[in-house]
Amino acid sequence: MNVVIVGAGMAGTMLAIRLARRGHRVDLVERRADPRATDGPEAASISVGLSERGRAALRDVGLLDKALAAAVPMRGRIVHHGGRVTHQPYGTDDTQVLHAVRRHDLNITLLDAAEADPRVRLWFGHRVTGLAGAEVWTPARTFAADLVVGADGAYSTVRTHLHRQVRAELHVTHLDWGYREFTIPAVDRPEALHVWPGRRGLVVAHPNPDGSLTGTVFLPFDGDTGFQGLRDPARAGAFLAEEFGDLAELVPDLVTQFLAQEPGSLVSVRTAPWRHDRVVLVGDAAHAVFPFYGQGMNAAFEDCAVLEACLAEHATGDALAAFEARRRPHTDVLADLSARNFVELRDRVRSPVFLARKRIDFELGRLIPGWRTLYAMISHSTLPYGDALARARRQDRLLGGLAGLGGVALLAAARRKRSGGC
Repeated sequence: MNVVIVGAGMAGTMLAIRLARRGHRVDLVERRADPRATDGPEAASISVGLSERGRAALRDVGLLDKALAAAVPMRGRIVHHGGRVTHQPYGTDDTQVLHAVRRHDLNITLLDAAEADPRVRLWFGHRVTGLAGAEVWTPARTFAADLVVGADGAYSTVRTHLHRQVRAELHVTHLDWGYREFTIPAVDRPEALHVWPGRRGLVVAHPNPDGSLTGTVFLPFDGDTGFQGLRDPARAGAFLAEEFGDLAELVPDLVTQFLAQEPGSLVSVRTAPWRHDRVVLVGDAAHAVFPFYGQGMNAAFEDCAVLEACLAEHATGDALAAFEARRRPHTDVLADLSARNFVELRDRVRSPVFLARKRIDFELGRLIPGWRTLYAMISHSTLPYGDALARARRQDRLLGGLAGLGGVALLAAARRKRSGGC
């Protein structure tokens, strides 16, 4: 087929590689300039967490080793709170890790691989202005295709034009919190995701290969302790020191970095249908989620694998229907989990009850074959999101039953037996 993919970000480039490998001819159309030719803000973009779903997709196209060479493993969370630092491991063994990778660097790796395939043509600086059937218009040229894929993000132009051709639902949710980014200078730190949970805010930081951390501070837009109320340097400095403790000591110019940019928005998108005729949406264009489960990029990569498989199994129209049927129920679950994990990161990671439950889950994972936390199933497996949630709920019911039968004592006895103690 002749395929036009609009959007040369993570999903678009991954899909171009996969479809070209299947023998299709791909035009990859992007409104921005080539990111490989700029040292602007995009080059300093934040790190993202690469989980098993993303690693599986990169492994499929032979790019995992190259991606991991520029990544930093994260073996758990380091929680900074009340002058104390606690470590919360992600899993029971070294396979249950995430990898922090700069979005810009990974995008370039994918673009280079796409460009190396003679069946892929890259078109930068081409803004889509119209879509009719499977014909895509830009001011410079018209692209005729057998299949059009909208991989152009949460504010997708392809989705807008698609919705003019079919009765559709679109729900765009903006969180009343925003974010700003900053850099924590390099020091010797554990390989982990660092979290500063505050009563009125949240900071999350990913490690970089040079030892620095890329931090993101999340605050409400409005209110005296939101971005709107923290425009004065003295007031912002006092708030950050009070709310996030040692962070102000680790970053001498924290206030300067904090005030140097406008806050970004956090958006979640649900829409249906994802396809019409020979046009389909993938990634954030179909299902943008809040970033608090770290699954946006990973879910987009998984979309590409599923769409490729559906196109190999069915004629185009049936393939697009099969793709949406297989993916949309699970990405709806991911949207719910991503919103819920915001509350966990902000409020629960410092809760004694939450930590006790984490320890119980950790021990059950060591003692009972197949017992996995919901987080482990989402981040360290490729089990579909909805199936992972259903399994976690079954485990919760089982754990409730164990508690009613004196399960804590049984668990302690099992631990002693396992260790040879009495």
